[in-house]
Amino acid sequence: MTTALMYLTAALYKFVDLPDFAALQPPLLACCEAHEVKGTLLLAHEGINGTIAGPEAGVRAVLDFLHADPRFSDLAHKESWSPKPPFTRMKVRLKKEIVTLRVPELDPNKTVGQYVKPADWNALLTDPEVMVIDTRNDYEVAIGTFKGAIDPKLKNFVQLPAWLDAQEALQGEAAKKTKVAMFCTGGIRCEKSTALMKMRGFDEVYHLEGGILKYLEEIPPEQSLWQGDCFVFDERVSVGHGLGLGHHELCRSCRWPLSEEDKKSAHYVLGVSCAHCHDQRTPELKAQMAERQRQVELAEARGEIHVGAKMPGHHPAHPASE
Repeated sequence: MTTALMYLTAALYKFVDLPDFAALQPPLLACCEAHEVKGTLLLAHEGINGTIAGPEAGVRAVLDFLHADPRFSDLAHKESWSPKPPFTRMKVRLKKEIVTLRVPELDPNKTVGQYVKPADWNALLTDPEVMVIDTRNDYEVAIGTFKGAIDPKLKNFVQLPAWLDAQEALQGEAAKKTKVAMFCTGGIRCEKSTALMKMRGFDEVYHLEGGILKYLEEIPPEQSLWQGDCFVFDERVSVGHGLGLGHHELCRSCRWPLSEEDKKSAHYVLGVSCAHCHDQRTPELKAQMAERQRQVELAEARGEIHVGAKMPGHHPAHPASE
Protein backbone atom coordinates (compact mmCIF):
# COMPACT_ATOMS: atom_id res chain seq x y z
CA MET A 1 0.00 0.00 0.00
CA THR A 2 1.24 3.48 -0.81
CA THR A 3 0.38 6.62 1.09
CA ALA A 4 -1.86 7.67 -1.84
CA LEU A 5 -4.15 4.68 -1.26
CA MET A 6 -5.70 5.98 1.93
CA TYR A 7 -9.22 4.51 1.79
CA LEU A 8 -9.68 0.95 2.99
CA THR A 9 -12.53 -1.10 1.52
CA ALA A 10 -13.84 -4.18 3.31
CA ALA A 11 -16.25 -6.58 1.59
CA LEU A 12 -17.96 -9.05 3.90
CA TYR A 13 -20.82 -11.50 4.29
CA LYS A 14 -21.93 -14.25 6.61
CA PHE A 15 -24.93 -16.54 6.63
CA VAL A 16 -26.06 -16.86 10.25
CA ASP A 17 -29.43 -16.90 12.00
CA LEU A 18 -30.29 -13.33 13.03
CA PRO A 19 -33.84 -13.25 14.44
CA ASP A 20 -33.13 -9.78 15.88
CA PHE A 21 -31.62 -8.35 12.69
CA ALA A 22 -33.86 -5.25 12.77
CA ALA A 23 -32.56 -4.35 16.24
CA LEU A 24 -28.98 -4.47 14.92
CA GLN A 25 -29.60 -1.72 12.39
CA PRO A 26 -29.48 1.43 14.57
CA PRO A 27 -26.29 0.65 16.55
CA LEU A 28 -24.48 -0.58 13.44
CA LEU A 29 -25.38 2.54 11.49
CA ALA A 30 -24.35 4.73 14.43
CA CYS A 31 -20.99 2.98 14.65
CA CYS A 32 -20.30 3.47 10.94
CA GLU A 33 -21.28 7.13 11.03
CA ALA A 34 -19.21 7.79 14.18
CA HIS A 35 -16.10 6.47 12.40
CA GLU A 36 -16.72 8.18 9.03
CA VAL A 37 -17.30 4.85 7.29
CA LYS A 38 -19.54 4.73 4.22
CA GLY A 39 -21.03 2.00 2.04
CA THR A 40 -23.98 -0.37 2.22
CA LEU A 41 -24.66 -3.20 4.66
CA LEU A 42 -27.65 -5.51 4.37
CA LEU A 43 -29.19 -7.28 7.35
CA ALA A 44 -31.70 -10.10 7.12
CA HIS A 45 -32.84 -13.09 9.13
CA GLU A 46 -30.28 -15.14 7.20
CA GLY A 47 -27.24 -12.94 7.93
CA ILE A 48 -25.21 -9.90 6.83
CA ASN A 49 -23.75 -8.77 3.51
CA GLY A 50 -22.11 -5.61 2.26
CA THR A 51 -19.13 -3.42 1.54
CA ILE A 52 -17.83 -0.51 3.60
CA ALA A 53 -14.98 1.91 3.08
CA GLY A 54 -13.27 4.81 4.79
CA PRO A 55 -10.17 5.65 6.83
CA GLU A 56 -8.40 2.48 7.93
CA ALA A 57 -8.96 3.15 11.64
CA GLY A 58 -12.68 3.70 11.03
CA VAL A 59 -13.16 0.52 9.03
CA ARG A 60 -11.21 -1.48 11.64
CA ALA A 61 -13.46 -0.02 14.36
CA VAL A 62 -16.61 -1.15 12.54
CA LEU A 63 -15.17 -4.62 12.01
CA ASP A 64 -14.29 -4.79 15.73
CA PHE A 65 -17.86 -3.75 16.54
CA LEU A 66 -19.21 -6.62 14.44
CA HIS A 67 -16.73 -9.15 15.80
CA ALA A 68 -17.86 -8.32 19.33
CA ASP A 69 -21.17 -10.03 18.54
CA PRO A 70 -20.53 -13.79 19.07
CA ARG A 71 -22.49 -14.55 15.89
CA PHE A 72 -19.99 -12.49 13.88
CA SER A 73 -16.87 -13.48 15.81
CA ASP A 74 -15.50 -15.36 12.79
CA LEU A 75 -16.80 -12.90 10.18
CA ALA A 76 -14.27 -12.79 7.36
CA HIS A 77 -13.72 -9.90 4.98
CA LYS A 78 -11.70 -9.01 1.89
CA GLU A 79 -9.64 -5.81 1.79
CA SER A 80 -8.56 -3.46 -0.95
CA TRP A 81 -7.36 0.13 -1.12
CA SER A 82 -8.37 3.17 -3.13
CA PRO A 83 -7.05 6.73 -3.55
CA LYS A 84 -10.62 8.10 -3.58
CA PRO A 85 -13.68 7.42 -1.38
CA PRO A 86 -15.52 4.46 -2.96
CA PHE A 87 -18.85 5.53 -1.43
CA THR A 88 -20.58 8.81 -0.58
CA ARG A 89 -23.23 7.59 1.88
CA MET A 90 -23.71 4.99 4.59
CA LYS A 91 -26.76 2.75 4.48
CA VAL A 92 -27.76 -0.17 6.68
CA ARG A 93 -30.77 -1.80 5.07
CA LEU A 94 -33.18 -4.45 6.30
CA LYS A 95 -33.95 -7.10 3.68
CA LYS A 96 -35.76 -10.41 3.26
CA GLU A 97 -32.53 -11.95 1.91
CA ILE A 98 -28.95 -10.71 1.96
CA VAL A 99 -28.68 -11.89 -1.64
CA THR A 100 -32.01 -12.38 -3.38
CA LEU A 101 -32.76 -15.71 -5.06
CA ARG A 102 -36.39 -16.24 -3.94
CA VAL A 103 -36.10 -19.92 -3.10
CA PRO A 104 -37.53 -19.89 0.45
CA GLU A 105 -36.65 -23.49 1.30
CA LEU A 106 -32.95 -22.89 0.56
CA ASP A 107 -30.60 -22.69 3.56
CA PRO A 108 -26.86 -22.16 2.86
CA ASN A 109 -26.19 -22.82 6.55
CA LYS A 110 -27.18 -26.45 6.01
CA THR A 111 -25.53 -27.39 2.73
CA VAL A 112 -23.35 -25.70 0.11
CA GLY A 113 -20.92 -26.81 -2.54
CA GLN A 114 -17.37 -27.86 -1.82
CA TYR A 115 -15.09 -24.85 -1.37
CA VAL A 116 -12.13 -24.67 -3.74
CA LYS A 117 -9.11 -22.52 -2.93
CA PRO A 118 -8.00 -20.07 -5.64
CA ALA A 119 -4.76 -22.07 -6.03
CA ASP A 120 -6.81 -25.14 -7.02
CA TRP A 121 -9.41 -23.38 -9.18
CA ASN A 122 -7.46 -23.60 -12.46
CA ALA A 123 -7.65 -27.39 -12.31
CA LEU A 124 -11.45 -27.21 -12.49
CA LEU A 125 -11.39 -24.62 -15.26
CA THR A 126 -9.24 -26.88 -17.43
CA ASP A 127 -11.13 -30.11 -16.68
CA PRO A 128 -13.38 -30.87 -19.69
CA GLU A 129 -15.75 -32.86 -17.45
CA VAL A 130 -16.55 -29.84 -15.26
CA MET A 131 -19.30 -27.38 -16.15
CA VAL A 132 -18.07 -23.98 -14.89
CA ILE A 133 -20.86 -21.43 -14.49
CA ASP A 134 -20.54 -17.68 -13.96
CA THR A 135 -23.45 -16.76 -11.66
CA ARG A 136 -23.10 -12.98 -12.06
CA ASN A 137 -25.24 -10.61 -14.11
CA ASP A 138 -24.68 -9.83 -17.78
CA TYR A 139 -23.09 -6.40 -17.31
CA GLU A 140 -20.53 -7.94 -14.91
CA VAL A 141 -19.60 -10.80 -17.23
CA ALA A 142 -19.32 -8.34 -20.13
CA ILE A 143 -16.10 -6.84 -18.76
CA GLY A 144 -14.40 -10.01 -17.57
CA THR A 145 -14.76 -13.70 -16.72
CA PHE A 146 -12.80 -16.94 -16.53
CA LYS A 147 -11.62 -18.54 -19.75
CA GLY A 148 -14.11 -21.20 -20.82
CA ALA A 149 -16.81 -20.32 -18.27
CA ILE A 150 -20.49 -20.50 -19.21
CA ASP A 151 -22.35 -17.18 -19.21
CA PRO A 152 -26.08 -17.64 -18.40
CA LYS A 153 -26.68 -14.01 -19.50
CA LEU A 154 -28.63 -13.20 -16.34
CA LYS A 155 -30.26 -9.82 -15.94
CA ASN A 156 -30.63 -10.61 -12.25
CA PHE A 157 -29.55 -13.41 -9.92
CA VAL A 158 -33.17 -14.48 -9.38
CA GLN A 159 -33.19 -15.73 -13.00
CA LEU A 160 -30.62 -18.44 -12.23
CA PRO A 161 -33.10 -21.21 -11.20
CA ALA A 162 -35.07 -20.79 -14.45
CA TRP A 163 -31.85 -20.82 -16.48
CA LEU A 164 -30.79 -24.07 -14.80
CA ASP A 165 -34.22 -25.54 -15.58
CA ALA A 166 -33.66 -24.76 -19.27
CA GLN A 167 -30.32 -26.58 -19.54
CA GLU A 168 -30.86 -30.05 -21.04
CA ALA A 169 -27.45 -31.19 -19.80
CA LEU A 170 -28.63 -30.65 -16.22
CA GLN A 171 -31.95 -32.50 -16.41
CA GLY A 172 -32.73 -36.05 -15.27
CA GLU A 173 -31.15 -38.41 -12.76
CA ALA A 174 -28.11 -39.17 -14.92
CA ALA A 175 -27.32 -35.46 -15.19
CA LYS A 176 -26.94 -35.24 -11.43
CA LYS A 177 -23.54 -36.87 -11.83
CA THR A 178 -22.38 -33.80 -13.76
CA LYS A 179 -19.56 -31.94 -12.07
CA VAL A 180 -20.58 -28.29 -11.62
CA ALA A 181 -18.33 -25.43 -10.49
CA MET A 182 -19.74 -21.97 -9.77
CA PHE A 183 -18.17 -18.59 -9.10
CA CYS A 184 -19.15 -14.99 -8.42
CA THR A 185 -17.53 -11.74 -7.28
CA GLY A 186 -16.97 -12.36 -3.59
CA GLY A 187 -18.54 -15.75 -2.94
CA ILE A 188 -21.97 -14.93 -1.54
CA ARG A 189 -24.07 -15.71 -4.62
CA CYS A 190 -22.38 -19.10 -4.86
CA GLU A 191 -23.36 -19.90 -1.28
CA LYS A 192 -26.92 -19.96 -2.60
CA SER A 193 -26.34 -21.22 -6.14
CA THR A 194 -24.30 -24.23 -4.99
CA ALA A 195 -26.79 -24.87 -2.18
CA LEU A 196 -29.49 -24.88 -4.86
CA MET A 197 -27.59 -27.45 -6.93
CA LYS A 198 -27.09 -29.66 -3.86
CA MET A 199 -30.78 -29.33 -3.01
CA ARG A 200 -31.58 -30.49 -6.56
CA GLY A 201 -29.53 -33.63 -6.03
CA PHE A 202 -26.23 -32.89 -7.76
CA ASP A 203 -23.36 -34.81 -6.20
CA GLU A 204 -20.24 -32.85 -7.17
CA VAL A 205 -20.74 -29.11 -6.80
CA TYR A 206 -17.78 -26.76 -6.35
CA HIS A 207 -17.56 -23.13 -5.22
CA LEU A 208 -14.62 -20.73 -5.70
CA GLU A 209 -13.83 -19.78 -2.11
CA GLY A 210 -13.60 -16.02 -1.70
CA GLY A 211 -14.84 -15.50 -5.24
CA ILE A 212 -13.10 -13.76 -8.11
CA LEU A 213 -11.70 -11.12 -5.78
CA LYS A 214 -9.76 -13.68 -3.78
CA TYR A 215 -8.51 -15.32 -6.97
CA LEU A 216 -7.27 -11.99 -8.36
CA GLU A 217 -5.64 -11.20 -5.03
CA GLU A 218 -3.74 -14.49 -4.77
CA ILE A 219 -3.05 -15.77 -8.29
CA PRO A 220 -0.20 -14.10 -10.24
CA PRO A 221 -1.19 -12.78 -13.69
CA GLU A 222 1.13 -15.23 -15.44
CA GLN A 223 -0.74 -18.17 -13.87
CA SER A 224 -4.20 -16.67 -14.15
CA LEU A 225 -7.07 -17.86 -16.34
CA TRP A 226 -9.05 -14.70 -15.65
CA GLN A 227 -9.69 -12.47 -18.67
CA GLY A 228 -10.57 -8.78 -18.34
CA ASP A 229 -11.59 -6.82 -15.25
CA CYS A 230 -13.88 -7.71 -12.35
CA PHE A 231 -16.87 -5.44 -11.72
CA VAL A 232 -17.21 -4.21 -8.14
CA PHE A 233 -20.17 -2.47 -6.53
CA ASP A 234 -18.60 0.86 -5.66
CA GLU A 235 -16.98 3.88 -7.26
CA ARG A 236 -13.89 1.91 -8.29
CA VAL A 237 -16.18 0.18 -10.85
CA SER A 238 -13.68 -2.57 -11.63
CA VAL A 239 -10.48 -4.16 -10.36
CA GLY A 240 -7.82 -6.32 -11.94
CA HIS A 241 -5.06 -8.65 -10.78
CA GLY A 242 -3.76 -7.76 -7.34
CA LEU A 243 -7.07 -5.90 -6.85
CA GLY A 244 -5.59 -2.81 -8.49
CA LEU A 245 -7.97 -0.34 -10.12
CA GLY A 246 -9.45 -1.59 -13.37
CA HIS A 247 -10.11 0.19 -16.65
CA HIS A 248 -13.81 1.04 -16.48
CA GLU A 249 -16.10 3.81 -15.35
CA LEU A 250 -19.87 3.87 -14.99
CA CYS A 251 -22.33 5.45 -17.34
CA ARG A 252 -24.08 7.84 -14.95
CA SER A 253 -27.38 7.29 -16.71
CA CYS A 254 -27.71 3.49 -16.78
CA ARG A 255 -24.64 2.47 -14.72
CA TRP A 256 -23.26 0.08 -17.33
CA PRO A 257 -19.46 -0.30 -16.91
CA LEU A 258 -17.76 1.41 -19.83
CA SER A 259 -14.32 0.73 -21.29
CA GLU A 260 -12.24 3.31 -23.12
CA GLU A 261 -13.52 1.78 -26.36
CA ASP A 262 -17.14 2.14 -25.19
CA LYS A 263 -16.56 5.83 -24.58
CA LYS A 264 -15.59 6.30 -28.24
CA SER A 265 -19.20 5.56 -29.24
CA ALA A 266 -21.13 8.39 -30.86
CA HIS A 267 -23.86 7.67 -28.30
CA TYR A 268 -21.60 8.32 -25.32
CA VAL A 269 -22.16 11.68 -23.66
CA LEU A 270 -20.47 12.14 -20.29
CA GLY A 271 -23.06 11.97 -17.53
CA VAL A 272 -25.93 11.66 -20.00
CA SER A 273 -25.94 8.44 -22.04
CA CYS A 274 -23.98 5.59 -23.60
CA ALA A 275 -24.52 3.00 -26.34
CA HIS A 276 -26.48 0.83 -23.90
CA CYS A 277 -29.06 3.43 -22.90
CA HIS A 278 -29.12 6.31 -25.39
CA ASP A 279 -32.31 5.07 -27.09
CA GLN A 280 -34.04 4.47 -23.73
CA ARG A 281 -33.80 8.07 -22.55
CA THR A 282 -36.25 10.82 -23.50
CA PRO A 283 -34.95 14.21 -24.63
CA GLU A 284 -36.30 15.66 -21.40
CA LEU A 285 -34.38 13.16 -19.26
CA LYS A 286 -31.21 13.71 -21.27
CA ALA A 287 -31.55 17.45 -20.67
CA GLN A 288 -31.91 16.83 -16.94
CA MET A 289 -28.86 14.56 -16.95
CA ALA A 290 -26.85 17.16 -18.88
CA GLU A 291 -27.73 19.82 -16.29
CA ARG A 292 -26.81 17.46 -13.46
CA GLN A 293 -23.45 16.78 -15.12
CA ARG A 294 -22.89 20.53 -15.46
CA GLN A 295 -23.55 20.98 -11.74
CA VAL A 296 -21.19 18.10 -10.93
CA GLU A 297 -18.40 19.73 -12.94
CA LEU A 298 -19.00 23.12 -11.30
CA ALA A 299 -18.83 21.47 -7.86
CA GLU A 300 -15.60 19.67 -8.78
CA ALA A 301 -14.09 22.95 -9.94
CA ARG A 302 -14.82 24.31 -6.45
CA GLY A 303 -13.24 21.23 -4.86
CA GLU A 304 -16.60 19.93 -3.66
CA ILE A 305 -18.63 16.75 -4.23
CA HIS A 306 -22.01 17.45 -5.80
CA VAL A 307 -24.85 15.79 -3.88
CA GLY A 308 -25.96 14.01 -7.05
CA ALA A 309 -22.51 13.28 -8.40
CA LYS A 310 -22.61 9.57 -7.89
CA MET A 311 -25.87 7.92 -8.75
CA PRO A 312 -28.91 9.35 -10.55
CA GLY A 313 -30.65 6.05 -9.95
CA HIS A 314 -29.71 2.56 -8.86
CA HIS A 315 -28.07 -0.27 -10.66
CA PRO A 316 -30.27 -3.29 -11.36
CA ALA A 317 -27.68 -5.26 -9.46
CA HIS A 318 -27.62 -6.05 -5.79
CA PRO A 319 -27.01 -2.80 -3.87
CA ALA A 320 -24.24 -4.15 -1.67
CA SER A 321 -21.16 -6.19 -2.53
CA GLU A 322 -23.20 -8.50 -4.75
